[in-house]
Amino acid sequence: MDGTNDGSPPSKLHTRLRLWEFPDCYIFEPIDGLADLLLSVSRSNGTMNLVEALPLRESSTPKVQIVYGVIGVLKLAVGSYFLVITDRDCVGSYLGHAIFKVTGLKVLPCNNALNTTSAEQKKMESEFSELLDAAERTIGLHFSYDINLTLSAQRLHELGDEYKSLPLWRQAEPRFLWNSYLLEPLIENKLNQYLLPVIQGSFQNINAEVGSEKVNVTLIARRCTRRIGTRMWRRGADAEGYAANFVETEQIMQSKGFTASYVQVRGSMPFLWEQIVDLTYKPSFDIVRQEEAPRVLERHFHDLQKKYGAVLAVDLVNTGGGEGRLRERYAKSIEPILSEDVRYVHFDFHRVCGHIHFERLSQLYEQIKDYLKKHRYFLINDKGEKIEEQTGTVRTNCIDCLDRTNVTQSMIGRKILESQLQRIEVLGVNDTISNHPAFDTNYKVLWANHGDAISIQYSGTPALKGDFVRYGKRTTQGIVNDLRNALARYYLNNFVDGTKQSFRLAFALVMGALMFMMMSLRHARTDVHHLLLSLLWAGLCIGITHFVRANGRTFTNRPRFHQSRH
Repeated sequence: MDGTNDGSPPSKLHTRLRLWEFPDCYIFEPIDGLADLLLSVSRSNGTMNLVEALPLRESSTPKVQIVYGVIGVLKLAVGSYFLVITDRDCVGSYLGHAIFKVTGLKVLPCNNALNTTSAEQKKMESEFSELLDAAERTIGLHFSYDINLTLSAQRLHELGDEYKSLPLWRQAEPRFLWNSYLLEPLIENKLNQYLLPVIQGSFQNINAEVGSEKVNVTLIARRCTRRIGTRMWRRGADAEGYAANFVETEQIMQSKGFTASYVQVRGSMPFLWEQIVDLTYKPSFDIVRQEEAPRVLERHFHDLQKKYGAVLAVDLVNTGGGEGRLRERYAKSIEPILSEDVRYVHFDFHRVCGHIHFERLSQLYEQIKDYLKKHRYFLINDKGEKIEEQTGTVRTNCIDCLDRTNVTQSMIGRKILESQLQRIEVLGVNDTISNHPAFDTNYKVLWANHGDAISIQYSGTPALKGDFVRYGKRTTQGIVNDLRNALARYYLNNFVDGTKQSFRLAFALVMGALMFMMMSLRHARTDVHHLLLSLLWAGLCIGITHFVRANGRTFTNRPRFHQSRH
């Protein structure tokens, strides 16, 4: 947008590179006209040098392809591996700058110097192969060559001129810089034009008309790198106060020359708790070191206050059962730090809204609307002059921080957007988004896709309850989809996310024991020997189940690629 302080650095990042794969080195040749020197990377040990020309070709013709950036270097015991972007899609623009989604990744091994014929080396390579495969399959990566995507519009606007002159990677918010560890070898070699900051999350936008005015709305999800992991294998917070599935969501509106932004966050309940995967559909919740909960929670909220100002914690979990125990611990632990700037609201989503009456979220809005109005949103005019400033955020959680959370965040986003559009006179004082069906439909789909993207990265499936966000009501197909996705989550939690062969063996033993128990029970009515056998099998079933429950955390798989340093 004209007049927007966008923080663009003076040195441009390479946007297109020709990758040459020679027997002893990789050569990255800039073809965007930004530099004359080429980057040479040794295939033996990963050392990097800038060279003036391609090496002399031997009899064989080197493989050549176009790549769109270097994500970084993964250093493992078996050697170094370069990650390069082989394909990208432009998914929109952020404050006038193109944003790209990574749709193709390639791993370039640099370990020719190692003795690949040794049995130990082959074993190590085999162990890390899954890690490298995961690297190539990583989803939700987004980047820009021109603007710092890790910062919100308000924080970008507040940057001083000196800070804006720094390379993009120096400007980046460490919490959301997905490839910070991977960039370190490039930083050490001072390859600033190759240092491409990447976030994991989502980026989606819509362009539509409200009355006679064009309105552009963008949703950005920035996933925190501090406590990354998958659903039941990453719960609660660590001792430093970093919460699992912590995601910053920014909603940006542009219309009539104005740019408005609102930031809200989600994250697991910020104290030490976990769920031990044990083959049950909903494993029990365990609160760890309860006496430390207030200290961990205080660290978490202190960090939020430094970054966002005031914080309203909206807790959506059930009042009773296992969720109720977590709610009680949360409410008790946050009580000492409650103030004008730290508020806590519990809203039992399932009790009030059930499975179909999500419109009852209006009851929650009535409880928090004064806070939303007090802490406002960010707004600048076409000259880049600040009119409004956001001085506080809403932190929403359920158990997974996916389904109930996304429905609630979409409601808050809608209310904020209506307030912004009324402020710049796109909507009348009492007008609402619902009165503009075409825009309303697009806006619902925007939030539904946003929720699905976050959910897939954390749980492996799209969000539940997505039909309400997408269509404004619960549908039969949506309920069927929820059932399918819930079953898929069960499978992923038990047999994919951190638990491979050992759990599959346990699962097979349990199924086998159950089968033999049922067969024995059929004969037990007339045969005392079969009765004893059935009791034996029943005991085996119970024993295996208790063993799995007791040892669930020991069945850990090698860490996922993006967990390797966290």
